[in-house]
Amino acid sequence: MQDPSKIRTHAGDPYRFDRRSLLKTAGALLGSSICARALPGAIGQSEGGASTNGNGVLGKRMMGFMLPHEQFPVTQLVELGAAAEQAGFDLLATSDHLQPWQTNEGHSGEAWVTMGATGQRTRRVWMGTTVTCPTFRYNPAVVAEAFASLSLLYPGRIFLGVGSGEALNEQAAVGSWPKWPERSERLIEATELIRQLWKGQQVACKGKYYNVNARIYDPPPKTIPLLMAANGPKAMRRAGQADGLITDPKTWKQYKSEYENGAKAAGKDPLQMPVLIEQYVVVGDEKEAQAAAELWRFGPKAFKKYYNIRDPQAIQQQADSEIPLQQVYQDWPVGNDPNVHIKVVNELFQSGATIVNIHTGQPDQKKVINFYGREVLPKVRNA
Repeated sequence: MQDPSKIRTHAGDPYRFDRRSLLKTAGALLGSSICARALPGAIGQSEGGASTNGNGVLGKRMMGFMLPHEQFPVTQLVELGAAAEQAGFDLLATSDHLQPWQTNEGHSGEAWVTMGATGQRTRRVWMGTTVTCPTFRYNPAVVAEAFASLSLLYPGRIFLGVGSGEALNEQAAVGSWPKWPERSERLIEATELIRQLWKGQQVACKGKYYNVNARIYDPPPKTIPLLMAANGPKAMRRAGQADGLITDPKTWKQYKSEYENGAKAAGKDPLQMPVLIEQYVVVGDEKEAQAAAELWRFGPKAFKKYYNIRDPQAIQQQADSEIPLQQVYQDWPVGNDPNVHIKVVNELFQSGATIVNIHTGQPDQKKVINFYGREVLPKVRNA
């Protein structure tokens, strides 16, 4: 791997680096590249040291609640976020979409606006995106500025989840949707730029995809945790070379070793890195599970084929014809027995997850929030 200290910079400006050096470094190990080398610490290695909530580091055995922009309007999501904190959840994650996955979900508000408003109604929970795509409809410099500003409003409570995107958001917004290798390269380059800009110094970078010459004048007061989403073996290894992971239970089970190998190759200890796993649940009977599954029917093939489809109506039609409804919820904990839910959550923690993010497709979200607050969270924490 190239020594970051030997990467070519432009004379008179130590923060200006050329495209060849950037790509060579990013293509080696993301976590050790030029844009990350001056950070006081990646996730789990902040200046504060301990991996506890509230000091800029995402802690272990945290319980999150998903705020799904696809299913509810922003006004309702803010109320749900406040209720989730009151119930005892540690973290609020929010989808960041231009369009919903399926037309019948019915909504798609702006995630960063929701986070800003939710922060005013909460006092301690972490808030972040799962995930923002910083490569097409958002320029990485704009992402850096937005999350720096959020971190000024809510220091020690903001994280950024990034991913390579979906056609229903990126192609729909800008008309461009290249193959995965380019999208992955873009994500690496964008992530490096975001990190560099968060230092608050002038960044002049001619990359393969981005030409940025700017400075964030109000940088984050604390290190913002930056997690990377992955849904396949190559992406899992890439996320291991970053700072932390966002994934689903099935991917985690299948490709955990890829993530760990990627982390070790980057000189990181995977046991000290955050792993956020999104777990769908239903508090109720099978009929309620079927109703929720109708809205999230695309799930089993979301990152096998549907991420390449621009039109939510087309995704819904294909999912309805290709995926049996029971297949959608076959791995979800379904029921009113707390032990059913506690078992699944504890198994995820035992597998190495540090954050279990609860996502429910039920119309009555507060039913789930209150159930988990009373029956699940206390027992999970005491396990």
